[in-house]
Amino acid sequence: MSLRGSFVVGAATRSYRITSPFPSRVQSRSSQWSAQTKVLSFEHCPTRCSSSSSASSASRSSVSSSSTYINPGHQDRPLIVLGLESSCDDSSCSIVTSTREILSLQTISQHTLNSSYGGVHPLAAQIAHSANIPRAIERCLAEAGIGWGEIDAVAYTRGPGMKGCLGVGEMAAKGLASGLGKRLVGIHHMQAHALTPLLTESDPPQFPFLILLVSGGHTQLVLAEAVDKFKILLDTLDSKVGDAFEKSARLLSLPPHPSRSPGSILEHYASLPTLPPYNNDDENTTASRRGLPIPLSMNEGAKRLAFSFAGLLSALERQLELDSKAPSSSTSSPSSTTPSTAVTNSKMSSKPHPTPLSTITEAQQRHFSRLFQNAATKHIVLKLTQAIEALNPALCQSLDGLVVSGGVASNLYLRGELEKMVGRTNLNVKEGRGMRLFYPPIALCTDNAAMIAWTAILRMQAGLESDPYDLPLRPKWSLDDLYDDVP
Repeated sequence: MSLRGSFVVGAATRSYRITSPFPSRVQSRSSQWSAQTKVLSFEHCPTRCSSSSSASSASRSSVSSSSTYINPGHQDRPLIVLGLESSCDDSSCSIVTSTREILSLQTISQHTLNSSYGGVHPLAAQIAHSANIPRAIERCLAEAGIGWGEIDAVAYTRGPGMKGCLGVGEMAAKGLASGLGKRLVGIHHMQAHALTPLLTESDPPQFPFLILLVSGGHTQLVLAEAVDKFKILLDTLDSKVGDAFEKSARLLSLPPHPSRSPGSILEHYASLPTLPPYNNDDENTTASRRGLPIPLSMNEGAKRLAFSFAGLLSALERQLELDSKAPSSSTSSPSSTTPSTAVTNSKMSSKPHPTPLSTITEAQQRHFSRLFQNAATKHIVLKLTQAIEALNPALCQSLDGLVVSGGVASNLYLRGELEKMVGRTNLNVKEGRGMRLFYPPIALCTDNAAMIAWTAILRMQAGLESDPYDLPLRPKWSLDDLYDDVP
């Protein structure tokens, strides 16, 4: 039986269909449980990119072993966890089982609200969560078709994220857990992103493996050694790639969309055909029409193992200003974006943002979206290649692949360039094969509660009984310090 879930964005609802890619697990459950549940799959999403194809094998991965799926209180059925996510601007609730089934997922986003502020406004987002989290919980339970008596634990995002937003999910989870007598599990947001392929892949990676976390809050290369053991290998010096994408979209005055983030809109504009005068292959026309400089790619910067996007955003702003002064740029038809839709500094959130131009043509929007996306992707690929090549050969021999996760992992251009990078690198990793690439399904790249519930299941299977109610939120929380305050 299939089930339809939805992402609710403003007044619009984006639907998707999820069924289980693990039929053998579904058949192995008790008949009573099978009659009560509905099965979800990721058949709607692009398959994961991989430099080498391989069949599913239960013996290959520790998460594939049936012995790991234990529900101490109810041996006759899987462990069931309700997860809540509210770290930024997505209010999400999901119910997930230890047999890797997403029984329901409801995510209510704030893209329309964000567009009126020029970004995520912390207080406005917190107020929206207070209304959206209860709605998401109600819809999630109705979608799953189960009652509170069948849920074993409630999980929530402890951090990192915006403190006020985190607090809404935290208090909802603690109230439910205490009132209903359920176990409580606080989860690290980026750990959940990193471990999503263990939920969605038919042949998941074994530890150790590498993780490229690319989102609005993080741009890191991380070594995953166990469910709760991570080591940051590469970090950003300044802006994060997702934040840079969103600021660039606002700089280019790209029109907001109720169901898409600014970064996703920029990706769309970058994929559109070029318009005159930017379809001229002669790069000697104006300097502003050449590619943007790749950060940390020349002189001493080329030797530095780090990401950096602040300079790229500044370069985009300078080149756009130069191009707008060029006589030929005025020959293009104006975009539907007018000065009234451009965001003013007075409406922006507390973070500094570039100032959008008062007028900009659609030709410029397409051209500079492509320039920025190309430069940002080349920078990521360059530094990722350097970092992987600098790894200890013994470590490389033990790696089981590269997981790419976070909101920007949904960018199809980035996925394609990473696939090419893996083909060029020819690293000899675990079992003598090439590096494997893993991506979450597109619907699970952005913030969602399914990854929170799944990570809680992994922690509980590792021995966690329940987190205490007095654990503080951690808006700033490194993966290197994972759960170092848990008794």
